[in-house]
Amino acid sequence: QVKLVESGGGLVQAGDSLRLSCAPSGGTFKNYAVAMGWFRQATGKEREFVASLRWADGNIGYGDSVKDRFAISRDIGENALYLQMNMLRPEDTAVYYCAAQLLGADSYGVWGQGTQVTVSS
Repeated sequence: QVKLVESGGGLVQAGDSLRLSCAPSGGTFKNYAVAMGWFRQATGKEREFVASLRWADGNIGYGDSVKDRFAISRDIGENALYLQMNMLRPEDTAVYYCAAQLLGADSYGVWGQGTQVTVSS
């Protein structure tokens, strides 16, 4: 069973940058994932879509609140997914989750444990 492991979260100041990473504990993304995505959930709020990447062709999408500040990317050789977060704001504070949409599935069905990002003002 594939599991996802996120890393790279931490405490930063407004305006700083962070890069999150996601890697599978077993398997290779390209062999089972239709798409990979990043989501976040702040305390007391619903989970929010951040960014997605379709594995076959690299097609990318972003949530409106992070467009032009965040960038999703992949390293096929390293079997990793990244989220580069620039110009961070206090409202970006949340637990960030990596997720995978598996072959044959119509939604994200595999989730990581999450990594905390805290942005101080």
